Amino acid sequence: MISSDNSSTAPEGQNEKEPVKILLAEDDTEDQELFIDAIGETDVPSEVTTVENGQQLLDSLRDDSQPNPDIIFIDVNMPVKEGKQALEEIKKDDELRDIPAVMLSTWDHPLDIEDAFGKGADLYVQKPSSFAGFVLVLKKVFFLHWAKTLLGPVRKLFFVSEKNISQGDS
Repeated sequence: MISSDNSSTAPEGQNEKEPVKILLAEDDTEDQELFIDAIGETDVPSEVTTVENGQQLLDSLRDDSQPNPDIIFIDVNMPVKEGKQALEEIKKDDELRDIPAVMLSTWDHPLDIEDAFGKGADLYVQKPSSFAGFVLVLKKVFFLHWAKTLLGPVRKLFFVSEKNISQGDS
C-alpha cells in the first residue's frame, strides 16, 4: 500500500479545503504511479491510497481505524478478487454503498460497461493510452463526479474515455 498527498500543490485559495481522499485499487504498480502523477497534474487537492486487489480494497474499506475515502477507483482486472466482484460487495454493504466507485479498464466492450453499471459503478473509465490523456480523463471524472452529485445518475455520462472527450472539456 502506498499513499500520496497532493494537498500541498492545491491552487492558492484552496489550501483550506479538505483534500479528496482517493482509494485506488490497482495491481499494476506502474499504473498506480501513473495515476498518482496524473492526479497531481489535475490540481485537485487529493490524498491517494493504493491497494493491489479487490480483497485488500474491501479490507481497507472495512477497517474502522481508516476514514472512508471520498471516491474509489477500481481496476476491473485484478488478482485475488477482481474489481467487479469487489464493487458488487461494496454496493451491497450498507456502510459502503454510497462511496462513489469508478471502474478502470483497458476494455471498452459494451457488455463489460453495462455489467459494471448494473453492479452499481458510478463511472466506467477506459484507461487512456497516454499521460496527457490520463490527466484529461481524471479532470473529466472529477467534473462528472460533482455534476452527478448535483444531478443524480445519468447513464449517458457513465462511460468516459479519451475518445469521447475533447481538449475543450478539460
